Amino acid sequence: MSEEAFDAARFLALVTAAQDRDARLTAMQAGLLVAEELEIASDSRSFARRLGIAHALVLRELNALAERGDTLEIVKRDPRTMRAFYRLAKP
Repeated sequence: MSEEAFDAARFLALVTAAQDRDARLTAMQAGLLVAEELEIASDSRSFARRLGIAHALVLRELNALAERGDTLEIVKRDPRTMRAFYRLAKP
């Protein structure tokens, strides 16, 4: 198994585990949390590019997750690119 395939498999397993812990999470929301935790991506544009997802869809899921207030927080927005930088919420 290649390194990339292993990393993808690990990422997906962690996304599933996050959803198992919190049934309210969509797959993309869980992916955002895992990406930040693994330091794969901490902003919406990077996440969208790495996973090949439209940035607008990522922003929608990120904003919905941030509104909950218990899992992550948006720390900065770039008005020109619409990129949102986020981090895991502190308990």
